[in-house]
Amino acid sequence: MTDQVLSSNTVPVEQLRAAFAVRAAAYAHVFDVVRESYGEERAVEVLGEATRRVGAENGAKFADLAPDNLVGLKERFLGGMPAAAETFAPEVLQCNRERLVIKFHGCPLVETWRAMGRSDKDVRLLCKAVAAVDRGLFAAAGFAFEAENWRPDVDGCFLKIAPGPAKAA
Repeated sequence: MTDQVLSSNTVPVEQLRAAFAVRAAAYAHVFDVVRESYGEERAVEVLGEATRRVGAENGAKFADLAPDNLVGLKERFLGGMPAAAETFAPEVLQCNRERLVIKFHGCPLVETWRAMGRSDKDVRLLCKAVAAVDRGLFAAAGFAFEAENWRPDVDGCFLKIAPGPAKAA
């Protein structure tokens, strides 16, 4: 039964992890192709801009919460992540009117890149590029955002969200 789709919105964790692995491999190969042609810095820029655009397309789902409903944002953002506990293992470190800080203890993308034999430097660069999806999402939704991405000397990564500019009346 664990190999079957449970409903139209629920997929077994194994299948979700497999989908993340394909996505991670695609990101890594695009990164390699751009790096080979235009250099490392440009590869991070191109992959980062592409993922930022994906995030921006999805930011509208959260725009009604801007500029400052961080509790609602936390609930909707984390509540919309399939199998969050098994994939990203999010921990809310702070959630109040001033700031929402979420630590992700796991990442199926990082796990895939490490399993592919990617160097710490490559994993860090890939994380920098693909984490732009969150920058695009939260900016398009109307929130201020910063991230501390994966590093080999730090356990996890951190999303830091704050109220955005006030909406025009």
